[in-house]
Amino acid sequence: MTYTAPVDDILSALKTVAHLDARLANGLYPGLDADTIRAVLEEAGKFASDVLAPLNQSADRAGLKLVDGVVETPPGFREAYNQFAAGGWTALPCPETYGGQGLPEIVSAPVGEIWNAANLAFGVCPLLTQGAIHAIEVGGSDALKETYLPKMVSGQWTGTMNLTEPHAGSDLSVIKSRAEPQSDGTYRITGTKIFISYGEHDMVENIIHLVLARLPDAPEGTRGISLFLVPKYLLNADGSLGSRNDVVCAGIEHKLGIKASPTCVMKFGEQGGATGYLVGEENRGLATMFVMMNQARLAVGMQGVAIAERATQRAIAFANERTQGRASSSNGPGMAPIVAHPDVRRMLMAMKSTTQAARMICLATAAALDLAAFSTDAVEAKAARNLAALLTPIGKAFATDSAVEVASLGIQVHGGMGFVEETGAAQHMRDARILPIYEGTNGIQAIDLITRKIGIEGGAVIKAYLAEIASVADQVQAADNPAFGRMAANLKDGLGALTAATRWIAKALSEYPDAALAGATPYLRVFALVAGARYLAETALRPDATAAEIALARFFAENCLTAAPGLADTAMNGAATLFADGGALA
Repeated sequence: MTYTAPVDDILSALKTVAHLDARLANGLYPGLDADTIRAVLEEAGKFASDVLAPLNQSADRAGLKLVDGVVETPPGFREAYNQFAAGGWTALPCPETYGGQGLPEIVSAPVGEIWNAANLAFGVCPLLTQGAIHAIEVGGSDALKETYLPKMVSGQWTGTMNLTEPHAGSDLSVIKSRAEPQSDGTYRITGTKIFISYGEHDMVENIIHLVLARLPDAPEGTRGISLFLVPKYLLNADGSLGSRNDVVCAGIEHKLGIKASPTCVMKFGEQGGATGYLVGEENRGLATMFVMMNQARLAVGMQGVAIAERATQRAIAFANERTQGRASSSNGPGMAPIVAHPDVRRMLMAMKSTTQAARMICLATAAALDLAAFSTDAVEAKAARNLAALLTPIGKAFATDSAVEVASLGIQVHGGMGFVEETGAAQHMRDARILPIYEGTNGIQAIDLITRKIGIEGGAVIKAYLAEIASVADQVQAADNPAFGRMAANLKDGLGALTAATRWIAKALSEYPDAALAGATPYLRVFALVAGARYLAETALRPDATAAEIALARFFAENCLTAAPGLADTAMNGAATLFADGGALA
């Protein structure tokens, strides 16, 4: 089954959540128009369909080889990457100063979805490189930027993020990697990093590692972490590649999914110390790295959308082709396509509507980031920045959880054939399973939401967001459109549940912190369901809404959003037995 980029679904989402027509008209995106955005998405879709998608299953089967410290990527990957870079796709969101195209998030984020839907294992590489570019741009010296960014932007070199150590995963305060200052202004880096995606590969001539490490006199905890740029190859005075730096890949992980993406154990300083260059200020590395991590969280959310989309396309195609049984709605002889069976249609509609809801939450985040970056109104820019901060953990967690759920439904639609690797449905679920884990587990996203994000501006940001949802619900009700069904009533019920849970969480954080933390994950789910329903409803309200868009919005409101009140109850009351478990977990 081929992959087709969902250009119309993406553009529809952007019209709703990014107010695309209005913002193009008022000049927020100079040099861009709707036709140009469509052309970029369609061209990306063509490359994805023609070059990346055909490699997805074969690369999954072939996997990777580590030979004499070099990771050999699957057949076709190197050639595909060369085409990718030659087409300028690596430069899409990057600064024009260093050869990039400087396109906004509302373009680069959905293009990222397209790459990852076609071939998630391949898409990990440019995702990380773009994050590294952004971190260097924000924290690097002029010399570092001028030396490294042009070749990273062009795709000649790629980038990595080196945080995790064998004893330090989500808690970075205990990292042990060391950085010793040298007389020439460089640093000697020693330590071991694990789970480093594309830490070693054969697609480019140089790999630029961003590494967290401690200086000898650094304070304990996260306030004593610095960030360093450590290239695989050192550079000569003229910028050409010089000697190999003291950094090696000591092994690659054998994983459940994304088998064609090298996940490496990296050793720094086995021969005396790898040469590194400080990025940003000493002992302030985590703040700079978070620039990369926050961007990566939105990108991972789009990866979730990507897998959900690919699984949905495959399931719909299969359901229209596979015949089995007689449909209750048909009086004709013979077997019917399984798409005619109510339970299969229920699964497919759940897949389609959930994917679009997740896409809209992530693209709303991207649009807010753009408004924060480009608006000349300081008040508007600040409000947009706050909205992006609020939505980032919701988008990352909901989209990636949805990827797993949608991919699982895709297998169910295929029946026994879904459990067989031949159809490709199983790969989507295997690939999707990492997404709720990396770039901050979804549990951490939920904790971030309740402890840091709902309290932004004293709670004013979330209050404004809830008021917007209430306005949408009123508009749906006022429309009095029979095609909307119970959309207004269910959106109001969901909003009521979210509002009550928000108030409870805010109070519990100071009075019963363990209970609040226990409720964080179901609370995030409530928020996501209501937010997704809000954006789908806004689409249904547009004068140009199609019958299919209205049907998706109604289905989500009447079949998915209905879980919100129960989840809100769990968020508020589910902790009672957590620490009074009677020894159940002993």
